[in-house]
Amino acid sequence: MPEIAWDSKLYDKQHHFVSDYGADVLQWLAPKRGEAILDVGCGTGQLANEIAKSGANVVGTDASASMVATARANYPDLAFDVVDATQLPYNEVFDAIFSNATFHWIENQEGLTKSLYQSLKKGGRLVAEFGGQGNVQSITEAIATAAKNLGLANQVITNFWYFPSIGAYTALLEKHGFEVEQAWLFDRPTRLNGERGMHTWMQQFAQHAFKNLSTEQAEAIKDLAVEILKPNHFIKGEWFADYRRLRIKAFKR
Repeated sequence: MPEIAWDSKLYDKQHHFVSDYGADVLQWLAPKRGEAILDVGCGTGQLANEIAKSGANVVGTDASASMVATARANYPDLAFDVVDATQLPYNEVFDAIFSNATFHWIENQEGLTKSLYQSLKKGGRLVAEFGGQGNVQSITEAIATAAKNLGLANQVITNFWYFPSIGAYTALLEKHGFEVEQAWLFDRPTRLNGERGMHTWMQQFAQHAFKNLSTEQAEAIKDLAVEILKPNHFIKGEWFADYRRLRIKAFKR
């Protein structure tokens, strides 16, 4: 996972669309009373709380201590732990695993898939949604173009996410013993809050791209990238990001 310093307060305030859209994925999860469910990459806890409303017993994990601290403060009755998703400490404990907007941050996909499989009971289900092939392509291309135009192309990083095709991801799951029931890759243009919404998005979600740059260089690239994106992504006073999501439902054989 790239070295991301998550600002949990900014995430809650400015980027709550992450959990808002994630609520739709819960229909595929269909949690039931009494089930043991793991939320991998729980963030600040909103969706774990929604799952708990069904009567399921929920555990939320996240690699970010800041996110987990906020989740515990928001929902003190639920269990949250700081855990690397590739090293889940569970052995056939959960009836279901849920994850929203997390898997694309994880570099070690083999380790993640093994970890998920080990944590599920036999017949248990995995329901996840994350960035799919082509996700935020316009934004990454704008950052790359801005960096090139400013003579900084060799210092910016734009390939740190994992955005797979349906074929690549279902093959990975099947390799590790999952049976895929549903897989859906779809466009979901996502509104960003405020006139500086695109700049704020880059600050939160693309910060790793600028890790080799000075603050001044990073800001110059962001400002130019925003101008490149404006004609097609700033519509009637609102910013839109070109999200493409991959939604998966699979079972442990």
